[in-house]
Amino acid sequence: MTPTPSDAPSPRATPLHAVHRRLGAQLVDFAGWSMPLRYGSETAEHRAVREAAGLFDLSHMGEIAVTGAQAAELLDYALVGHLSALKPGKARYTMITAADGGVIDDLIVYRLAEDDYLVVANAANAATVREELAHRAAGFAAEVADRSDEHALLAVQGPRAAAILAGLTATDLDGVGYYAGHRAEVDGRPVLLARTGYTGEDGFELFCAPADAEPLWEALTRAGAGEGLVPAGLSARDTLRLEAGMPLYGNELTREVTPYEAGLGRVVRLDKPGDFVGRDALALRAESGPAARLVGLAGRGRRTPRHGHPVLYEGRRVGEVTSGAPSPSLGRPIAMAYIAADLPVEPGADGLAVDVRGRAEPVDLVPLPFYRRER
Repeated sequence: MTPTPSDAPSPRATPLHAVHRRLGAQLVDFAGWSMPLRYGSETAEHRAVREAAGLFDLSHMGEIAVTGAQAAELLDYALVGHLSALKPGKARYTMITAADGGVIDDLIVYRLAEDDYLVVANAANAATVREELAHRAAGFAAEVADRSDEHALLAVQGPRAAAILAGLTATDLDGVGYYAGHRAEVDGRPVLLARTGYTGEDGFELFCAPADAEPLWEALTRAGAGEGLVPAGLSARDTLRLEAGMPLYGNELTREVTPYEAGLGRVVRLDKPGDFVGRDALALRAESGPAARLVGLAGRGRRTPRHGHPVLYEGRRVGEVTSGAPSPSLGRPIAMAYIAADLPVEPGADGLAVDVRGRAEPVDLVPLPFYRRER
């Protein structure tokens, strides 16, 4: 993490800032927010999420309301997904792209009611997404409004997440499917309860009023005291999502790549009715195929590939690492990287390496995700 220059604005505090300080978290400037990097051992936090549960503050994310009689039509035009086909109470992973097909941000969209959607954007891109949606709304009977300041966001992730939450809500959690969002009460406080996550584990996200964030955090902490629940920071979240093969905007996703390079062409609905921004460029890419592909790499040694390190094949540069870290679950370094789409290398083949600070470190090409939870 790069320190904030002394003349830069101070990072914003989430409604849980005081809690993080009391817990002794190492706080860093992340996308303009003061966020917990870790509370103690990031490896212990990672393992707790894999084995029991972790509690995350995600209040830096952006929430944008899209409402009105043509809210569905607007989102069909503005995003690559078929959002008008989404049923109320459901959510969908999608993207907003530029006209050339480059990814502006990846999003989760909740349909709360027939004419009421909530678009959740990454913190660094929230203002851009809101501006793009507002611009694309011209001519539609729909309104776009930034609701980020009206929300805090907590996530409880891990195999014990449902057991922890069950004692705090009357909602039948078995009835909350994956990628769904329901109005509910948790510890007597109103929330939008979603079964989504960014860790590769089962879990829930709780959108609530900022004033309710700290009481809900404390209630979840008490409920999880006998279940192995721990607070978890950005470092654990990053290694968890990397093991799960989930992309990070700014690493795997940028304006220089389309969803097809990232192996996420399935989110692009070229068959939906009407036009959408980026459709022509994406249709051409779908037909021609991407020039690069996103792959998983597992180190044979102990040195860890990192973002920006060159990928080599038989000594020749053929790509670049987008994300890399030691994997607590696998016990070896792992990375995601873009390599040439036509590179003749298969899983298990020799000759593939990453230039880690001037030394070629052999790696194996492995399928993504690196880790998949037992269902």
